[in-house]
Amino acid sequence: MAEVATSTTPDLLLVVIDPVARRTDGESVRIAKDVLGAGARMKLCLPEGPEEFARALRRRGSRRPVVVGDDRTLLRAVAVLHRQRELAACALSVVPVGPQLDLARSLGVPSGAVAAARAALDGTERRMDLLVDDSDGVVLGTVGIPPLDDAEPEAAPGEPARPWRRTCRSLVRTLTAARPARPVRPVPFVGPGPFRLRVEVDGETLVDLDQPVTGVSLAPGGAGLAEVEVRPVSVGAEASPLTAAGRTVTVSGAHFRYRADAVVSGPVRTRTWVVREGAWGLRLPD
Repeated sequence: MAEVATSTTPDLLLVVIDPVARRTDGESVRIAKDVLGAGARMKLCLPEGPEEFARALRRRGSRRPVVVGDDRTLLRAVAVLHRQRELAACALSVVPVGPQLDLARSLGVPSGAVAAARAALDGTERRMDLLVDDSDGVVLGTVGIPPLDDAEPEAAPGEPARPWRRTCRSLVRTLTAARPARPVRPVPFVGPGPFRLRVEVDGETLVDLDQPVTGVSLAPGGAGLAEVEVRPVSVGAEASPLTAAGRTVTVSGAHFRYRADAVVSGPVRTRTWVVREGAWGLRLPD
């Protein structure tokens, strides 16, 4: 892992650049480095894999972390800080570079390298809700059951990550202009089915195993609540979605897979997500 120190002003930054970002868009990475280096004292880290990435964040000291990469890079950074129980005292910044940028855009991060780097320097921290599941996984945006067909499964334990495969995949981009942060709304994901799942919100059953569904989605909705949407199988006329909001959501039934932000996980028989209100901070434009 290469490290380069620069200094201009008293502000201290740790800039961690994901290897996929360096390979896919070196020009945007260079621009981000120039803007950040001109505005703050900066330690630059160029990790070659997830372990080096995590080690750089753990050893950041008093430096404020800025990650340069796509949605997976942002998710990895939040997950590392969550495992270290340091999210409450640490405001992240991200310069979105890479193949998957929908999540960053939906959170209000500017899409251009210059604007995102300036937000990292001069923006305001905004606290956001976080979903944490019963395996200590984190979700910033949306959980979808079943996952989208073009999402890539998470590497199994002991299996090496293959970021070069991920560069060939992109999520459908529906959000374009960067706006101030707002709750990410649940998006229904439909696929082969139907599915028989029990969905419970704060202990109350929203749908049970006797009612087949085509999809389930949930996302932080603000005010410490998750917004949940279930799409029942329609018979004749299209069935209206079932919706609810709560702090704890449990999905159970036959083995199912799910997409949490950009990562596909499973199969599992049950999974519970709990909302952590204001659990993490992201620097965004004023």
